[in-house]
Amino acid sequence: QLQLVESGGGLVQPGGSLRLSCAASGFTLDYYSIGWFRQAPGKEREGVSCISSSGGRITYADSVKGRFTISRDNAKNTVYLQMNSLKPEDTAVYYCAADPADYCPLEYDYWGQGTQVTVSS
Repeated sequence: QLQLVESGGGLVQPGGSLRLSCAASGFTLDYYSIGWFRQAPGKEREGVSCISSSGGRITYADSVKGRFTISRDNAKNTVYLQMNSLKPEDTAVYYCAADPADYCPLEYDYWGQGTQVTVSS
């Protein structure tokens, strides 16, 4: 059974940091592009970042450029999203998704259950 599990969310003060993890089971992430998405209450889901299966293509939403970093550790079958200088507007449920396409596609085949990130003082 193919499964993605996010972890690392929580409550953090503005300016703080969190590292989200996306761990895969039942398949090897090496051959998949991984995207991070988020959805805040009352808002549409938005793409945050993506790393292609080869790692040769990395994208970020303008709202997180310079603050978030995506990386992958194929040995651990895990992709990370390091989030620094967090702002209240980063508050959302964060999801990771996987797709066998090697170019950060718009649609993804597999999704995790999400992890809540709350930025508040």
